[in-house]
Amino acid sequence: MSVMPRPSILSVEPYVGGESKVPGVNRIIKLSSNEGAFGPPPGAIAAITQAAREAHRYPDGGAKALREAIGARFGLNPEQIVCGNGSDEILTLLILAYGGEGTEIVMSAHGFLMYDLAGRWSGCRVIKVPEKDLRADVDGLLAAVGPRTKLLFLANPNNPTGSILAQSELVRLRRGLPGDVLLVLDSAYAEYVTLPDYDPGQALVDAGDNTVMTRTFSKIFGLGGMRLGWCYAPPAVVDVLGRVRGPFNVSGAAMVAGIAALAEPGWIEASVAHNTEWRGKVAAALEAAGLKVWPSQGNFLLVDFGAAERAKAADAHLRGRGLIVRAMGSYGLAACLRITIGTAEECQMVIEALTEFCRNG
Repeated sequence: MSVMPRPSILSVEPYVGGESKVPGVNRIIKLSSNEGAFGPPPGAIAAITQAAREAHRYPDGGAKALREAIGARFGLNPEQIVCGNGSDEILTLLILAYGGEGTEIVMSAHGFLMYDLAGRWSGCRVIKVPEKDLRADVDGLLAAVGPRTKLLFLANPNNPTGSILAQSELVRLRRGLPGDVLLVLDSAYAEYVTLPDYDPGQALVDAGDNTVMTRTFSKIFGLGGMRLGWCYAPPAVVDVLGRVRGPFNVSGAAMVAGIAALAEPGWIEASVAHNTEWRGKVAAALEAAGLKVWPSQGNFLLVDFGAAERAKAADAHLRGRGLIVRAMGSYGLAACLRITIGTAEECQMVIEALTEFCRNG
């Protein structure tokens, strides 16, 4: 082949999303992608249906109405909000804008895979810092920062471990970073957090000019298929993102769906209550069966089977019952499976299947 990409591109294995089919199984319960348990809000479904009538029109390139709705819902300045084709696009744009050949990005060892993938796409050296009990190590992250470091990524809560850092630790991390290192707080699971002192990133964004908070509509709002995310950032970063993003990077259907989802009465409250209840019930049942379940503040649990072969056997056992969960080998956690908190029925099916698995060895 005479036409070759940059060498860093060929170092990347294509991202593989959560599976949705099992050969020979009719009813599939997909618990592999941390999708919302209840699907899209009714108002969002109606808005998407109505938007089909205007599918021939280009959307508002500035997503003004959506940004205003997000700002009103979360108490943020709409002028400091940038919307994207999922938060993945925003994460990638930040790396492309501030990273590149000859630079470094820092992340925790079991952080979200997209940081690593997008970093290598852009030619960055990606430094993965070991964790302590599957929690990000602030001292380790700070020690990994060098003169070529341009960005540090931290998901809080983290995917796939479910762990979370206290606000005091985030403040300590930001204060310990050089001023020219951009701290990106990925708060995709923010709505599920029940800790009273949790801040998804707004306070640190408001405190300076070198922190960005990213969020998504893919989880609690049930709009993963619409690809809609956003960030809250200092004005200078907003300006940079406006220069590098596509002019129509968010579809019209996604925008109206997002606005409607934000306005759905009681949606967040009911979703959080369900998730908190069943996350606790599933964790307790699996621990009673003899499994280690890592503490989680997301809409998923990381279940440790002690050995890679046992996790693989458990995965096969679940698949045989139509339950698809996420194997964690790509995250360096081959002994674990990540299980999304689904409906009450789906959670009960997981409990029964894994209890049976443990009982039979």
